[in-house]
Amino acid sequence: MNKQDRTEKLLETSLKIFARFGYKKTTVEDIATELDMTKGNLYLYVRDKRDLYEKTVAHGLRRWQRNVINSIENIPDIVDQLITICRKSYEYLSLDEDMRNVVINDPAIFPLYPEEDHFYRINIESMNILKGLLQKGIDTGRFRPVDVDHLTDFIYSVYIMFVHKTYVKMEGKTVEAMFDAALDVILKGLLESANALNQKYLVQPISASYIS
Repeated sequence: MNKQDRTEKLLETSLKIFARFGYKKTTVEDIATELDMTKGNLYLYVRDKRDLYEKTVAHGLRRWQRNVINSIENIPDIVDQLITICRKSYEYLSLDEDMRNVVINDPAIFPLYPEEDHFYRINIESMNILKGLLQKGIDTGRFRPVDVDHLTDFIYSVYIMFVHKTYVKMEGKTVEAMFDAALDVILKGLLESANALNQKYLVQPISASYIS
């Protein structure tokens, strides 16, 4: 096993431990024991517990990001891409139990203010993906011209709100309906003309059995 594979295994294991016990209760010894290695060997990969935690969460966020990107790989239409990327981003935590528990234990992973964001670079990458889709839609005439930077900030802020309300506060079906309404309004606002808003692009309710 090469160093990259060992690092991958370390981060996957630590994600499970942090998800189970939370940051405060998890010790470096817990993770080293689970990996069948010494604390000294573990410190060859990380500086301390905080460094391990941040590397672990970053690993989980990038996996989330890859999953969303891969979901639109074979979708040619820009409107369908935007719908899919919004849905997959929102629904992802229903599929990744470990990352969901980490977010529940530490909602500050998605802070309100950029200066408090320990994962700013990853979150900016995600916003740039969204920004690229919006710009492509404008360039191809599918979306009406808008301020892409401000709209990206708005959509991303709304998305974070829904993540908190659904997975941290667990507000259930009310949030599901709100998400459908928000996505519908955003789409109708983006589409160039009323004629473009045909049945194909009307937002359909999500099936979210994971929401109590």
